[in-house]
Amino acid sequence: MTKVLLFIIMILVRYMKLAFLILLNKFITLGCKLLGKNGTVLPGNIIYDHFDKKILEKIKYPKLVIAVTGSSGKGSTVFLINHILTKSGYSVVYNNSGSNGVLAATTLILNNCDIKGNFKKDVLLLEMDERHLKLVFTKHKPTHLIITNITRDQPVRNTSPYVVFNDIKQGIGKNTHLIINADDAIVNEISLNYKHVTTYGVAKTKDSYKKSRLQVADQAYCPVCHTKLIYDYYHYGHLGSYHCPNNDYQRGKPDYEAKNVDLNKKVMKINNETIKLDNDVLYACYYELAAYTLGKVLNIDDKILIDSFNKDALEHKRGKKYHIGSREIIMLESKNENNLSYYQSLRYIKNYKEKKSVILGFNNVSRRYKENDLSWLYDTEFELLNDENIDKIFCIGRFRYDVALRLEYAKVDKHKIILVDDLNELINLVKKKSKGTIFTMVCFDMTQIIKSLIEGDKNEDI
Repeated sequence: MTKVLLFIIMILVRYMKLAFLILLNKFITLGCKLLGKNGTVLPGNIIYDHFDKKILEKIKYPKLVIAVTGSSGKGSTVFLINHILTKSGYSVVYNNSGSNGVLAATTLILNNCDIKGNFKKDVLLLEMDERHLKLVFTKHKPTHLIITNITRDQPVRNTSPYVVFNDIKQGIGKNTHLIINADDAIVNEISLNYKHVTTYGVAKTKDSYKKSRLQVADQAYCPVCHTKLIYDYYHYGHLGSYHCPNNDYQRGKPDYEAKNVDLNKKVMKINNETIKLDNDVLYACYYELAAYTLGKVLNIDDKILIDSFNKDALEHKRGKKYHIGSREIIMLESKNENNLSYYQSLRYIKNYKEKKSVILGFNNVSRRYKENDLSWLYDTEFELLNDENIDKIFCIGRFRYDVALRLEYAKVDKHKIILVDDLNELINLVKKKSKGTIFTMVCFDMTQIIKSLIEGDKNEDI
C-alpha cells in the first residue's frame, strides 16, 4: 500500500511540475511581449537551462511533427510548408521568428501545450538548427525530417560538415520519414543507412557547369570506397550530379526532380506540372521542391499543392524590394560564415545586367559565440563583384575594413569602394554618391537597421 501511495505521489509531483513549468513559460513570454520584446528565447532559456533539460520529453506531441534542418534554406522551406498545410486544413504551429535552437523550440512548444503537456495543434513544424536537432528530439523523434544541404558553415562552431552530419543523425528515429536533397553528396549518404527515405533534386539546367568553381569541395570522395567522385555537372558548391567510378555511390534518379528550370520566367516542372518560382535564383527551386516533396509524402491534394505555388503564393520573407526616392532597393540576406549562401546572393547581383550599387557588411560574425573568425570571406567568390555594371560598393558595419580588403583582393576597383563610418549617413551617401538599382547583401540584424534607415529617410521627405 505504501509503495502504491508513493508511486501516486511521484506521478502527481511530475505532472504538477510540468504544469508549473508550462505556465511559467507562458507567463514569461507574456511579460516579454508587454515589454515590447519577441520573447522567443528567454522563456525557454529559463525553463530548459535552469529547471529541466528533459522537459520536452514529457510533452504529448501531435501525429505530425515535421522538422527542417540543414546549412541553409530552412526558413524558406518551413515558410512554404506552413502555407501548404494551412491551405489543406491543418492547424500548424511553427517558429516563424526564425529562432531555431533548443531554447526557442522549448518556448514555442510549451506555449502551445495545455497544462497537462498535450500539444494543442495538428502539426508541430520546426525550422531546426543542425546542431540542436538532437537536443530537441532526444526521446520523441520527428515523424518527418527534411535535410536541405550540409556545407561548410560557421567553422568555429561546426568545424566540418561531417560533424554537422553526425549530429543530425542523432535526431533521426527508426520511424522518421526522411526527405533529403539527393544533389548534396553529403546529405545523400543518409539513403545508405535508413529505410524511410524520399529524395528530391534539380536536373541539369543551362546554368549548370562541369568544373567545380570552389578550390575545396565539401564532398569529393565516395563514402563507401573513398574513391574520388566524378561529377557530371555542378549546380553550385558540391551540389549537382555525381557518381563513384566503382558504382558504390551515386546521386541516382530522385523521387521528385525539378526539370526545365527557367529562372528568367521563374518556372520549373515537377511531374510534368508547371510550378512558379517566387525568386529567380536556383535555391528557390530547392526550397519549393522540398516543400512539394513533403506535400506528396503527406498525400496533400494535388490541386491544393499546385495552387499553393501558382495561384495564392505568399510574398517570400527574403529578397523584398523597397525604394529610396525613385531608386529600387533589393534586400538580400546572406548567412555569415556560409560561403554558399553568400555565393548565391553574389550570383544574383552579378546576373542583374543594369547599372547597380551594392551595400555589404555586418556587425556580428555570429550571435552564438564571441569568436570573430573571418576565414569564410576568403572561401566566398567576391570576385563576382568585379563587374563593370557595379557603380559603387558601400562597406558598412564593424567589419567594413575587412570586407573592403577582401574586395581589393578580388581586384574590385578601389575607387568603387566606399567605407561608411557612420551608419546614420548611409542613405545620404547612397543617394549622393551612387547610381542604379541598390542591392543590400547583409546579415539578418543589419537588414533591420537598414529598413529603419529607409523608413527614417521617407519620413524626412514628408
